[in-house]
Amino acid sequence: MSEPAITPELVAAHGLKPDEYERLLGIIGREPSFTELGIFSAMWNEHCSYKSSKKWLRTLPTTGPQVICGPGENAGVVDIGDGQAVIFKMESHNHPSYIEPYQGAATGVGGILRDVFTMGARPIAAMNALSFGLPSHPKTKRLVQGVVEGVGGYGNAFGVPTVGGEVRFHASYNGNCLVNAFAAGLADADKIFYSVASGVGMPVVYLGAKTGRDGVGGATMASAEFDDTIEEKRPTVQVGDPFTEKRLLEACLELMASGAVISIQDMGAAGLTCSAVEMGDKGGLGIKLQLDDVPQRETNMTAYEMMLSESQERMLMVLKPEMEAEARAIFRKWDLDFAIVGETIPEDRFLILHGNEVKADLPLSKLASSAPEYDRPWVETPAAAPLGAVPEISALDGLRALIGSPSYAHKAWVYEQYDSQVGADTVVAPGAGAGVVRVHGTGKALAFTSDVTPRYVKANPFEGGKQAVAEAYRNLCAVGARPLATTDNLNFGNPEKPEIMGQFVGAIKGIGAAVAALDMPIVSGNVSLYNETDGKGILPTPTIGAVGILASLDELIAGRPVAGDAAVLVGATHGHLGQSALLAEAFGIEAGDAPTVDLVAERKHGEFVRANRSLIRACSDLSDGGLALAAFEMAEGAGLGLVLEAGDIATLFAEDQARYLLAVAPEHVAAVIAAGQAAGVPVTQVGQFGGTEVVFGTEVAPLAGLSALYRTAFAAALGG
Repeated sequence: MSEPAITPELVAAHGLKPDEYERLLGIIGREPSFTELGIFSAMWNEHCSYKSSKKWLRTLPTTGPQVICGPGENAGVVDIGDGQAVIFKMESHNHPSYIEPYQGAATGVGGILRDVFTMGARPIAAMNALSFGLPSHPKTKRLVQGVVEGVGGYGNAFGVPTVGGEVRFHASYNGNCLVNAFAAGLADADKIFYSVASGVGMPVVYLGAKTGRDGVGGATMASAEFDDTIEEKRPTVQVGDPFTEKRLLEACLELMASGAVISIQDMGAAGLTCSAVEMGDKGGLGIKLQLDDVPQRETNMTAYEMMLSESQERMLMVLKPEMEAEARAIFRKWDLDFAIVGETIPEDRFLILHGNEVKADLPLSKLASSAPEYDRPWVETPAAAPLGAVPEISALDGLRALIGSPSYAHKAWVYEQYDSQVGADTVVAPGAGAGVVRVHGTGKALAFTSDVTPRYVKANPFEGGKQAVAEAYRNLCAVGARPLATTDNLNFGNPEKPEIMGQFVGAIKGIGAAVAALDMPIVSGNVSLYNETDGKGILPTPTIGAVGILASLDELIAGRPVAGDAAVLVGATHGHLGQSALLAEAFGIEAGDAPTVDLVAERKHGEFVRANRSLIRACSDLSDGGLALAAFEMAEGAGLGLVLEAGDIATLFAEDQARYLLAVAPEHVAAVIAAGQAAGVPVTQVGQFGGTEVVFGTEVAPLAGLSALYRTAFAAALGG
């Protein structure tokens, strides 16, 4: 089959700008073949090269005594003591999920699980952070149903508990939903596997499922905006098979235990191209591939298609040659393909052969480390105008506006489609703050959360970036966990627009300040740019995934309020309503500044909660919806009514930061308040749990009616 001629139109269709193509010509000194153009396109697109974000990602704190491996590998590795490590990462599958919701979300889960087990870890927990357009938008209902089914379908069948996440709705996601998938696994700290190839003449081995045409060009598609040609992009979405992935996990872990693996890399974005180039580049080696030996499930596949296919459930490995027979037997036992498709070579070459022809011969190091890197122009987001007068609303009507909106209604419709108990180690399931999973065979547990408030980031990227980290910190502290480290999933619009790049820079600076102050270094992550449709960008959404540790389950704070318990507030309320959930949901107003995040107070208040856990029955951080929403959710979850002494909107719905709500038994209230005074932490009793009514100041409503609204609003709007 003859390859198409290289034209300016073909170059542009591969996402390369004219100056980037000139750079390519300067590197190889000739016109590229069609396959070579595809390889450069894959390695130099935003999704694989981080060319717009690298400069700023380097500023993030990524080290600490707990960090075994930071960014740059498949996932981050953090020490949890006793010779064990937790390995975790968060990654986006936004564009594929908008085009084909079920498979886009399913393969997002599959990809992040492979990132974790390719390093030798057995996955123990998954989360997801989902952002959709308005429920009234004609596409939203189908997207929500498809994405939730895809997440559940893959994770449940693979056998990993989904223990947390978030779901939000906003008009800015109407044309571009966000699907951010998180996975964490456990491994022995001295048995971590990396992707650095070593040794010359070592066999390069293809493992897993066969290669098909699904996902060809997926990474390039994920690095572009959407327009009215979106339906044409459907073939770029991969198709997942969780049962094959489960076998791949078991086969890989068995192979790793055998001592046969020199290096291993999952085939994710840009498939065979990216995995081979990254392994060779990290090891300072070249790679020679013979594509005739690649297991294929479709006939007459071209070199271009095989190099750029994103078929799922595949790995690439450099193997100790003397252990080939043993390795092959393991994969045969698990009914998976095992094929030697190439070798490591001493020259700096990426040599691709197919049908006795050279289809690509490129300097390998130039594909990865010499990708273009941009210092994009950026403008600082202007300071938000002060918030004007807040429209009048009764306190209970304010609560109804929140709990009746899909963003804040009870999410059982979503998380009940996920298996949160598989593995039998889940201690705290979705719906009650951070998820908690026991470290099997020990007394320890790990806590997981993901957080961001996009309205804040748009109004004030620096404070919004800080707040995403601070809220993750609070969610971990609220279950008694000591925060360990973070992963970020940075979802933004078109970085070529200076105002969008300014949002990115501001958020990175805020995230960096917060992870440093709270000792939660960023150990892995993902950048997703060009989240725009017809020139309209999403709200900036830098999702923070965080992991914390409980040395013993005795440290867990996971009770529910009991009738008669005091509602005790930790932290100061100043009445900040700018960018609040109340204004957004009750009035459609997104105005004012984001709340200021005092990182010293965040740390002090979190440490106070953890230090006094023996006096606390239940705990929730205060974030969207302030005291009113947190108190209602705590009370309703226990089937209790609630009395809050305050009746004014500012006290009830303010979103001041560094605050927690505690349920404290009457006999411990004085001790908690005294402990606060001793520690210099504001601690006040603000009400009581119990009864069958919700009372805000002088306003009273039956719990039953509010509970019915809260528990049916999501399905009413989206579930069908």
